[in-house]
Amino acid sequence: MARSSRAVRRGRGVYWLYLAPGGVLFAAVIAVPFGASLYLSLTKWSGIGDPTYVGFRNYERLLHDDVFWTSFRNTAAMIVAMVVVPTVIGLLLAAVLFDVIGRRFSGPVSGTLRAVFYLPQVLPVVVAGIVWGWILRPDGTANDLLDAVGLGGLSHDWLGSPSTALGAVMLVMIWVQIGYPVVVFMAALQRVDPDLYEAAELDGAGWLRRFRHITVPQIRPEMFVVTLTCTIAALKVFGPIFALTRGGPDNATIVPSYFAYSTFFKKLNVGYGSAIATVLTLIIVVVSAVFIRVQSAAENAEGTA
Repeated sequence: MARSSRAVRRGRGVYWLYLAPGGVLFAAVIAVPFGASLYLSLTKWSGIGDPTYVGFRNYERLLHDDVFWTSFRNTAAMIVAMVVVPTVIGLLLAAVLFDVIGRRFSGPVSGTLRAVFYLPQVLPVVVAGIVWGWILRPDGTANDLLDAVGLGGLSHDWLGSPSTALGAVMLVMIWVQIGYPVVVFMAALQRVDPDLYEAAELDGAGWLRRFRHITVPQIRPEMFVVTLTCTIAALKVFGPIFALTRGGPDNATIVPSYFAYSTFFKKLNVGYGSAIATVLTLIIVVVSAVFIRVQSAAENAEGTA
């Protein structure tokens, strides 16, 4: 009995050794920087000299900062552009590529289309942002195309006008993001038993009914993963905003991550910028926990059904 207990303790010791590298990386990359950011958020500091402790004054300032609340309203628009629209369209495209094109044409056809949809994900975000900036500027390709089809009166400074800048950025983000759910959902559909589709088709079920009663229920776990990862990406989006608009014009496209960056590095208000970054981090943690809890509850409900 004593020998068995020693073996169990020895096994637990080896188990913790396997976790140690991950724990060190977590501390170095996440825990320590977050702790430093949390401390700086309680101070007033320009990056030079010693920080001055001010308590929760930076957080009180956030509550009355119109730019801060504008940035989160714009984040809601980014969630629509990076989560809702890409997930819905990506699910439909993946189902069509798998259940229609993949069955009627050769495998390379659907594979090529999948690669085409995923191409924007491969491009560096800044490069894609610069290219789209060229397209959408007043003398860019978008206005040239409008002129070519006789709609020159609709020509516009798409990124330079507060009324259209956010919508233009949202369209760019849909283009960037849509390939990710397509690839994930198509990979998920590979594990679905094809006999389910064949049996449903023999019973007279059309594509829409097969999509509703087979495709969606079978890949629900992947839908949770895509929704969670895309939501996190939307909450902390930075690169496209930096490349396209720098948060302008007139804060029309400002988001929390860029607001924190500009406050921290441009205005040299390190304490206030850290407070913005800390709030954003806590929101991401809470959203992730809620998603995981909902997914776990859904899986348990399916298991007991």
